[in-house]
This record gives sequence, structure tokens and C-alpha cells, in this order.
Amino acid sequence: MSPVKSTLTVLVSALCFSIWPASAQTPKGWDRTVRVADNLEPAIPHPEQDKNVADKLRALESKTGRKPNILIILVDDMGYGDPGAYGGGDMAGAPTPNIDKLAQNGLKLTSTYTTPLCTPSRAALYTGRIPARSGLTRPLLASDRPTHNPWADEVSAAKLLSSNGYITGLSGKWHIGEGKGMQPQDVGFDEFHGFLSVVSEYTQYMDAAKYPQLMLNPDRLATFKGLSEYNSIVDGRKGGDLKVAYPLDTPKRMGNVDQDFANWSVDFMKRAAQANKPFYLVHAFAKVHFDNYPGDGYQGRSPAKLPYKDAVVEVDDIVGRLIQTLKDTGQEENTLVFFTSDNGPEEDSYPDSGYTPFRGGKGTTWEGGVRVPGIAYWPGMVKPGRVSDGLFDLMDLFNTSLDLAGAKAKIPKERYIDGVDQTGFLLSDNGETARQAVFSYNQADFSALRWGEFKAYFMVQLFDQPFSNISMSTFVPVGVSPWVFDIYRDPKERLTRSNSDYEWAYGPVLAMQAAHMATFKKYPKKDIGLGIGGGGDPR
Repeated sequence: MSPVKSTLTVLVSALCFSIWPASAQTPKGWDRTVRVADNLEPAIPHPEQDKNVADKLRALESKTGRKPNILIILVDDMGYGDPGAYGGGDMAGAPTPNIDKLAQNGLKLTSTYTTPLCTPSRAALYTGRIPARSGLTRPLLASDRPTHNPWADEVSAAKLLSSNGYITGLSGKWHIGEGKGMQPQDVGFDEFHGFLSVVSEYTQYMDAAKYPQLMLNPDRLATFKGLSEYNSIVDGRKGGDLKVAYPLDTPKRMGNVDQDFANWSVDFMKRAAQANKPFYLVHAFAKVHFDNYPGDGYQGRSPAKLPYKDAVVEVDDIVGRLIQTLKDTGQEENTLVFFTSDNGPEEDSYPDSGYTPFRGGKGTTWEGGVRVPGIAYWPGMVKPGRVSDGLFDLMDLFNTSLDLAGAKAKIPKERYIDGVDQTGFLLSDNGETARQAVFSYNQADFSALRWGEFKAYFMVQLFDQPFSNISMSTFVPVGVSPWVFDIYRDPKERLTRSNSDYEWAYGPVLAMQAAHMATFKKYPKKDIGLGIGGGGDPR
């Protein structure tokens, strides 16, 4: 953030707070959270709920003889409204029966949040930290050369779980650093099979029809391909170097990578079952990020007969295959499955893109950019058919995974952890969220917070063109007071009413913002030397 913007934001907050009567600034009873440690995000306590869930977990461990598995299924750029369970599916020309079954037989979360872009989302999921603290605030491009390796002083859930007896694996997309010391096998994953960047970084040198100015210029193409050492699918093992499995050099190969990743994940889960060891597996799809080339047998499979919709159908089929593998290996009743997307749909590639019923899309902190599907599935542990609008942030999977593994004591104490433990929320039959607020950032800049049914903005993205949420938008302060939207009354965020209906919300909103920003005094932001944009479009 520029000094001018930073000053403006501070002044806006100070002015808003000062114009509200002191007696009304923080209404009594609104803050239900408790901070149990200086470096941990305060959470809403639910002691009875947590005790009941702890008893359930002990009974399961006594029955199975080991800790539960954790399977995180992460789709790239899937919109909130793409799965049938969230309003899409058949209606949108791409049925998702397997994803829908997870929701029908598990817990469908309607307020799951992430960051606006893929690298920060993945960094937050793995570290439990707001990306401004790790410096991983925007997608890394092949040309990026950070001056500081963020992973030199970050700790991943995979690393902590690996040290606690888990087999940890990543299948598919990484996109959090290509250099040595930043690769998956360097930061805690025992095994990795996938690619280091993102689909569009590879497809630019495959498709002359779409990218003629690059493909048809030999010097330019050679320079571009030379930016990365790894234009290929690679394998990694903890403590070792990456090995090339096969090159990513044609649209056909790119179209089939998700089937390859599925094969690897299936094998990983089978091997874990044979070894009778708990696993932590992140299955990170290449799809549905543009460009969407069809896997074998999937072109025209969707009723819509469109590339993106065909990709959604393939993703759904693979989800079904992963769940079937859990059943076939006798692991389904000892595995937490969490299905989600890394951010909202990529509208800059419209119409080959996903759907959200909310305002904005990927690259923005509007609801369409940061609100994603979130489904928790675990037969016998998650009550079937539950639906909750309780707040959940993907960072919470860090704390929750460690709790399930009996490794909460391993949570680092020297850094701030923004995630909260949501084990009780997910597993209790009538579970309530432990999270009071979700904080949204545009790269390293604080933008907004969600509290209850309200979303308060301090800085917003303004679009210069429709469906250009990343390429053509401007991030600006809102003015004298926060823009407050009632998400229940106005889910598309069309009308801010903070100066009439919701002035009473200023006190809690500003108090939460002030408390949140105060954590950066002891635990400051990290600059890893990327700069803004990195010389390319930060998708």
C-alpha cells in the first residue's frame, strides 16, 4: 500500500470512530471471543460442543487404533455457484452429482471464505496465516525471483503433521514458489506429484491460435520458456530434488493432467491404507483455471458443451473417484474430507469461466471473489444434511487439522496464527462456528471484514469494465466511513446503508478492525521482495 493510501485508511478509521459516541463505540455483548494466547486469533468458545466432539474422536481412535486421515480437495477457480449443491449443476449445464452427494451427506457451509487469488489462498491454507504475514500476497509468476524465501521462516501443516506420524502428500498444483527451498518437498510434504506453477503459465506456449504473438515468435517463445526450469510434471520426495515425470508441451497433455493427479492420489491413499498410517493429502486440481483443455473423453460431456463446463464435469467425476477409493480401502469412516475452491471464479476469462451469485469475482474482496463452496464430509462424524452459515476461513483448516491429529501443541508460538480451530463446528451435530469475523485483503492491504450477516469495507475494487476484476480494476479507500452491506438482505452488495440502518454497527466493526490491525505491531507484515504485479498479470 502506498503511504498516501495507508494514511487515508487510518484517517478514515479514526474519523469513523471519533464521530460515534464513546458510549456506543463498543456495545456490550457483541464480542464473544476469547484469546487464549498472544499469538492466536481469538475464538468463540463452545466448551460443551468441544467436549462432546473430543469424546467422539477418542471413541473413533479407540476403534480404529490411529488418528484420522485428512483429505482436502481444492479446485482452482471454481465459483461458489458452480456445484449443484450451491445452485449450479444441472441448472448451469454441468451436473455435479458427486460433489452434491458430499453436501447431502455432510455439512454444507454457505459462508466459507478465502483470499482473492490462488498463491495467497494456498499459503493461508497451509500456514494458517494471513498472507500479508508470510509475504505470499499474490500469485508467483515464472519471472519472479523473491529476494527472501518466505518458506525459510514459515511452518506448514504438512510439516507439523509429518512430524506427528502422518504421511503427507500434495497432488496437483503448488504455485507457492519454484526455487529450491520453496518446493513442496522442501516445506513439509513427504511426497509431491504435480506442477509448480499454474495452468495458464504453461498453456501460453501450447496454443498458437490463442497466443500467436508468443508462439509465432521463436525468440520470444524461447525467452518465455526459459523463465522456468520446470515446464513439466514433476515428482518430489522429502529431502530430495525434483525429478521430471513428463513435459507439459501439448494441449492434450495439459487436458489430461487431472486424470494423472487422480491416479497419483488414488495410489497414495491405497499405500497409506496398506501401511496403516494416517495421511494428510491435498488434492489440488489444475482445472478449472483457464485454459480448459478437455481430458480424454470429456470434450462435450457437459450438457452445455463448453470447455469450462466440461472441466466441471471432469472435476466432479474425479471427486467421486477419490471418495470411492476411501470406501474401497476401508478408510471412509476415518477420513475428514473437505471440498472447496481457492478463490472465486476467474471473470477476466469470461465466458469460459465459473459462476457466483455474488458481486465481483477472483481478484476482488467482494463476496464473489472470496466466498467459495465449503463441504465437510465424514460418515459417522459429520451429521448428514447439515447446512450452516457460520463463518469458516480456509486458514481454519490449519488449526483443525492439527487438532484432529492430536498435534495442537505443535502450533508455533513465535508467529501469529490467524486460523481458528473449527473441529467442534464441523463435527458437532449442531455445531456453531468458533470464528467471529473474517478479514479480507487485497495482496498486503486490508480491505474488509465479515461479521455476522454484515460485510464492512474500508477499501474496495472498482471495475473499469465488466468481467475485468483483475486486469482492469482499481483499489481505493471508501471515504469517510466504512461501506456496510447486509449480506442477508443484499447478497449482491448493491447498496451500502451504513449511514441509515446500520450506524450502530460502526462500533463493533471498528473495534474488530482496530484489534486486528494491532496484531501487526508485534507480528508485522513480511516483504519478500516481489513488488506489485511482478511484471505480469497476477492471476
